[in-house]
Amino acid sequence: MVKSLTSVSAACLCLFAANAAFADPADDVTAAYSAWDAAFNAGDAKAIAAFYGQDAIFLPATHDVIKGPGGVEKFFDGLFGMGVTGHKLELIEARGEGDMLVGTAKWSASGKDAQGADQPWGGIATHVFEKQADGSLKLTVHTFN
Repeated sequence: MVKSLTSVSAACLCLFAANAAFADPADDVTAAYSAWDAAFNAGDAKAIAAFYGQDAIFLPATHDVIKGPGGVEKFFDGLFGMGVTGHKLELIEARGEGDMLVGTAKWSASGKDAQGADQPWGGIATHVFEKQADGSLKLTVHTFN
């Protein structure tokens, strides 16, 4: 069931803001990953796009260079249209310094093959977060394979 943009976005952005102090980068990134996964698993491309800064660069495995929240939203709308579900990010490592935080993760999701049969997907992702003036975190770079 798809949750409303308002409830998913508010919950996710609050998690980002609450964890922006970088007391423990691993805890901060794990919380950010949980919030991102919640938006994905609600099937809400607009909520996912809200995690990205205006100048964000998103580099998916398609080799496209996608810029900004609008491009991110369009990309994830396409994935949801293909029936992709069950996204999970599992922390590999996190580091932070100043207003920047970098996380690496294993990711998994359920997709479909060319014949429409269920197929597990997965790979590795890198995320660069920037602390905003209001204390929230925004993704500035996201890439995965």
